[in-house]
Amino acid sequence: MTDKTINPASVPFKKLPSEVVIPAVGLGTFGSDNYDNETIAAAVETAVCMGYRHIDCASVYGNEKEIGNMLHRLFAEGVVRRDELWITSKVWNDMHDRVVESCEKTLKDLQLDYLDLYLVHWPFPNSHAKGVSVDSRDKNARPYIHSEYMKTWQAMESLVDKGLVKHIGTSNMTKPKMELLLADCRIKPLVNEMELHPHFQQEELYQYMLSNGIQPIGFCPLGSPNRPARDKTPDDTCEFEDEVILKIARAHNVHPASICLKWAVQRGEIVIPFSVKAEKIYSNLYNTTIDPLSDEEMAELSHIDKACRLVKGQVFTWEGADWKDLWDEDGIIKK
Repeated sequence: MTDKTINPASVPFKKLPSEVVIPAVGLGTFGSDNYDNETIAAAVETAVCMGYRHIDCASVYGNEKEIGNMLHRLFAEGVVRRDELWITSKVWNDMHDRVVESCEKTLKDLQLDYLDLYLVHWPFPNSHAKGVSVDSRDKNARPYIHSEYMKTWQAMESLVDKGLVKHIGTSNMTKPKMELLLADCRIKPLVNEMELHPHFQQEELYQYMLSNGIQPIGFCPLGSPNRPARDKTPDDTCEFEDEVILKIARAHNVHPASICLKWAVQRGEIVIPFSVKAEKIYSNLYNTTIDPLSDEEMAELSHIDKACRLVKGQVFTWEGADWKDLWDEDGIIKK
């Protein structure tokens, strides 16, 4: 482990309209099937010791027990207090009808009394999507059905009432789905976690979220070069090969990854990059605290959007549907 540290007070943060404050750079914990659970837990420990105060977890990642053991030790050793961390988790698709049970298991695994944020991971129920290739479907996949989703959301709201979570939010939601949710919910989602990187800026959806007081959290902020093979296609692009990003990276004497993160944070996103390497964990945070991009550089980066969705979700498509149907690209929810 490196002995480099960053003062948590220097880490950028987002203060939301609701006065909630969230560290703008967190550590993701999805290991893309490439790392064992202990390695990811060790990465979380490294991150916390370096100054990270935002950890993004999910039950489906399968590593919450190991992360919980590590957090318990850090709390016991006085490295960090529970109230200094922002910890997120998510309910998986096959637990939409057992939200409270899912949350209680996550709390037990993470050895916590509460979560700062709990998300509905995908708006599709009863889909396991494990071991499914890029060319095949999960036999359990079902389309979005608003009445069913609202039952899930009402259970999410009950978690706030019970004090098990402080805030609730969504992930992988489209504008048509969010419009339905906002019309019917009692507690509005605090955030929407969504794929965001320079080659996939989702400007319309991004601005829609902001206009409705919903904070975008960007996953895959570096273009996720280590994402599972099932999510890779020949048409995918790579930010680290983009000439504009490379030029700006040379000007700042940093890796292109740092430019992607600087752009995202200055744009107003919260980002959750993943790495298990100490030097990358450090640079991902440190380089967002110094040497901001100029207005001209931000403008250049705004023009390299290639509409390149990397996490297509094709494993969740139901019979007769294309993966684009998941994203309501024509503005209509297809069932």
